[in-house]
Amino acid sequence: MPDPWPHSGQVLPWLVSAYRELTVFSAFWLLVGLIDDLLVDFLWLLLVLQGRVQARCLPLGFEGRELSAPMAVFIPAWREAKVIGTTVRHALEAWPQRKMTLYVGCYTNDPDTARAVLAAGHGDLRLRAVPIGVDGPTTKADCLNRLYRALQRDEAAAGRPVQAVVLHDAEDMVHPAELVLFEQVLADADFVQLPVRAEPLAGSPWVAGHYIDEFAEAHTKTMVVRDALGGALPAAGVGCAIARSVLGHLAQQRETDGGESSGPFAPECLTEDYEVGWRIARMGGRSRFVRVRDAGGALVATRAHFPAHFASAVRQKTRWTHGIAYQGWDRLGWSGTLVDRWMALRDRRAPMAALVLLAAYASLVTGLILAAFGPPAGIVALAPTPWIDLFLLASGTGLMWRLVCRFLFSTHERGLGEGLRSLARAPLSNVIAIASAHRALRAYLGSLLGTPTVWDKTRHDSHPAAPRAPG
Repeated sequence: MPDPWPHSGQVLPWLVSAYRELTVFSAFWLLVGLIDDLLVDFLWLLLVLQGRVQARCLPLGFEGRELSAPMAVFIPAWREAKVIGTTVRHALEAWPQRKMTLYVGCYTNDPDTARAVLAAGHGDLRLRAVPIGVDGPTTKADCLNRLYRALQRDEAAAGRPVQAVVLHDAEDMVHPAELVLFEQVLADADFVQLPVRAEPLAGSPWVAGHYIDEFAEAHTKTMVVRDALGGALPAAGVGCAIARSVLGHLAQQRETDGGESSGPFAPECLTEDYEVGWRIARMGGRSRFVRVRDAGGALVATRAHFPAHFASAVRQKTRWTHGIAYQGWDRLGWSGTLVDRWMALRDRRAPMAALVLLAAYASLVTGLILAAFGPPAGIVALAPTPWIDLFLLASGTGLMWRLVCRFLFSTHERGLGEGLRSLARAPLSNVIAIASAHRALRAYLGSLLGTPTVWDKTRHDSHPAAPRAPG
């Protein structure tokens, strides 16, 4: 009988070596990541036992209270005609407070967005459609800085500053109690972040759905632990409020440091919101992550639909990885408390995690190829050594623990159906992470060679508050 693998004698040693190297590398670093995650899990469980995790409920009618001082809400917009009208209309209806002003930035070459904003406002005097004055897109931070300068002009005309600035995106569904809650918490804080909830999107239970799992765990556990430890809190760019005085200090600091444009946000940074949260902490400001529920039991959070297609999700996470991992390392460094450095390491581990995941999948494929050689070659090649056996056992246990955690948090936030789907979505989440890490590295290397920073924004076609089509 002819040999089905005539060149196995040449290929097998190379495959065996590759398999063992990939296995040891991926299993070891998966174990390191597991230890890191287990420490966060342990701290969260301690908070649960101490009764510091349960979200308190707001009293009935809380969301209808008037603000004691003016508050501004910034929404930068570029080609958001499909969703911005729903966002503006819902926000103005959800927030009855007369001392709130909604600032929406509209570019000169994007008249559709401007028309949608004005049509949704129905003449509400609390709405300010701010002409950006240049063709877009510039960057999100540049748009925010122009809204900041519009606010400064309004403050000068009114003779008094606002008490805080709230940040939102064009696709956000806000909560009615948000503004009053911000005012209450900012009495003892400088920056406040509320949870973000990814809403299920019909037609995309897998790509859009994997955001449900990630935000459920991050904003139910990880951010709660960071808040309890008193470390720097990254701003999500939505559902967050910054005290006006602190925002002014950030703007002054940027001017002192030679910032590219007047304003508190860094146009040269892809994740200007994330950076702002860290800079507030380094100024000595107090940051808070707040989980509360309204009188009906609903979480006070920002709700939004996330990308429905693989390419869109990769593009969005490329921007996050580039801005947080690479630009964060360059721009923010590693200073701060031990907790801050630990959290910075966690924030910036995405490229390394993607490399480890890629090695783990390559190890699996190589192992399957070796197994196909059949006995005795395949069996001998796959025979474990003590170190490989130990690493595989530990990393395998860690994988099961991570899946259990993902299931529990997704179930807690979105129900049993999403919890079960979270288990099936885990491999897709890994593939998106690998693809976005590769794209982010290319983008970062390009930026080092002089490629300008642009607003590589995510396209939004649906809104959680939009009426659903019948059937």
